[in-house]
Amino acid sequence: MAYTVITGAKRTPLGKRGGALSRVHPAELLGSLIAATLEEIALDPGAVDQVLAGCVAPVGDQGYNVGRMAWLAAGLPYEIPAATLDAQCGSSHQAVNIAASLIAAGQADHVVVGGVELMSRHPLGSSVAGGEGEPMGAAYREHYEMIDQGESAERIADHWEIGRSECDEIGLRSQHLAAEARDNGRFDDELWPVDLPTANRESPRVCIDADETPRHTTREALAELSPVFRRDGCHTAGNSSQISDGASCIVISSATAAERDGLIHLAAIEHQAFVGVDPVLKLTGPIPATIKALDRGGLSTREIHRWEVNEAFASVIGAWTREVAVDVDRINLNGGAIALGHPVGATGARLIATAVHQLRHRGTGRALVAMCCGGGLGTATILGVEG
Repeated sequence: MAYTVITGAKRTPLGKRGGALSRVHPAELLGSLIAATLEEIALDPGAVDQVLAGCVAPVGDQGYNVGRMAWLAAGLPYEIPAATLDAQCGSSHQAVNIAASLIAAGQADHVVVGGVELMSRHPLGSSVAGGEGEPMGAAYREHYEMIDQGESAERIADHWEIGRSECDEIGLRSQHLAAEARDNGRFDDELWPVDLPTANRESPRVCIDADETPRHTTREALAELSPVFRRDGCHTAGNSSQISDGASCIVISSATAAERDGLIHLAAIEHQAFVGVDPVLKLTGPIPATIKALDRGGLSTREIHRWEVNEAFASVIGAWTREVAVDVDRINLNGGAIALGHPVGATGARLIATAVHQLRHRGTGRALVAMCCGGGLGTATILGVEG
């Protein structure tokens, strides 16, 4: 079995809803990022065996296999195939896991994984809005109650006895850590600045080189926000993931091919998990996915030095910390999706990129990345860096 390594890990800055990235074509944003990542690591695009992309709303300008459109839009060799994967919020995360499996099985030397979502134009539900039929038909409804993700988050808060003040503390911590990481340059190695034209073609182009999403807030300001999903609920705009725009890219290689082609091993992909959970609660997937990935590696939580658990909602983090028995102060050390945003198709690979560069800064150790996904799924990946 081939030893699988990450040789490239970049993302765009994350744009706020209606912000600078909202007017970019998603295939062009992802394609430019992929091309820049390959150029940075000096990998010939012709050496790539295939491209896998994550996208949750494959409609309009995100449709027609956006991974393929991104590759072609960047002027990269048309002989390289691409496919777009939908595992809801875990789309690009599971694409990373599948790419690693292809490498390990000896079916590829280099696989590029991308993820993109412009939620300013394609909010959740766009893939079924205006279309014919209903994804959850009568047979599905005979088995499962129909509720939205916000209500699922509230039921998780009920079950694990997570109150409004705890949710606000999780949101406040995310904002503070993300702003600190941005201001102190801790995202610099993973960021690829986006060069945008202005409305006036005669004006200089604008370079977006930092996340637009972190916001200054206080405990008092968060406490004043009204619940979004229930009148007496725990979740507000201040402790739920932000709607945002962005793209991400991970290059995965066999260790043998990386050495042959002169690529640096940023991190090894050691273990992974993909699980199904109750599709009514929906968002509990990170708990069994984490446990399964740790069990596969024969690892304890003490052997994980960096944790990235997607902050879809504050209660997801609260429930995960209780069940996995990891203190909240050990996870998402540069903030999470509450502060940075959650461009759903891109988030999984974004979390991988963040974890990789955190491990590189540390110099050694392991990181575990976990996500909840719509439909009741969970993803997890364990990464390792040897000092």
